Amino acid sequence: MAKIKHKTKRAFAKRVKVTGTGKVIRKHSNRSHLAHNKSTKQKRHLRKDAVFNKSSLKTLKQAL
Repeated sequence: MAKIKHKTKRAFAKRVKVTGTGKVIRKHSNRSHLAHNKSTKQKRHLRKDAVFNKSSLKTLKQAL
């Protein structure tokens, strides 16, 4: 009997991107509002994309 395919978690798939090497990229949180309380340095670092840890990669790939 064939293995059952899992459905993609669409909410998660819209928020992440998989690179060519297999890394999963996401945006940083804490950037949507209340920016005047945060330093310029913090806002600048939050602009860049973040990569998920290797330890959680297996779970994330199952959701995609």
